[in-house]
Amino acid sequence: MTPQRLLEAYLRDIRRMTWGLIQPKVTDDGIAFRLLGCLPLLRFLRPEPEGDWLALRICGGLLVQRDQCDRGELAFRCEPLPSDAVRVTLRLSDYCPLLLGSQRPSIVRRWLYRLTQAALHRLVTIRFLALLYRELGGIARTVETIQVQVKNGRDT
Repeated sequence: MTPQRLLEAYLRDIRRMTWGLIQPKVTDDGIAFRLLGCLPLLRFLRPEPEGDWLALRICGGLLVQRDQCDRGELAFRCEPLPSDAVRVTLRLSDYCPLLLGSQRPSIVRRWLYRLTQAALHRLVTIRFLALLYRELGGIARTVETIQVQVKNGRDT
């Protein structure tokens, strides 16, 4: 497993997990997650290696604050473990969702984001990792998540 193969699996599974509503489209410029194939919800620049990560930098889309389009990234990492296992990590960071409205969103906007878009991000990520585990390991397992703080700041 490499970060590139992980990205390819993620793009394939996003379409399947969302029943075709979200369709990743790979172009020469990058990748777009499109609603029903036409509305660009999220747009990313082409994947770039960053050490042992493969990063997709967010560059626009309907779900991103207009003045913050050049911030945020979705990154993939595969880390070999001593037991011939692999630790897979997906990281969404510095993303500025339109639902929050600004750098200092109101409590109502924060809760709206948590209950909608953030919940969907979490569900899709957990489901993807469970599918990947079953695909690679041949068995279904219970998925356990842990919350880590990557950067200082307020939970959103």
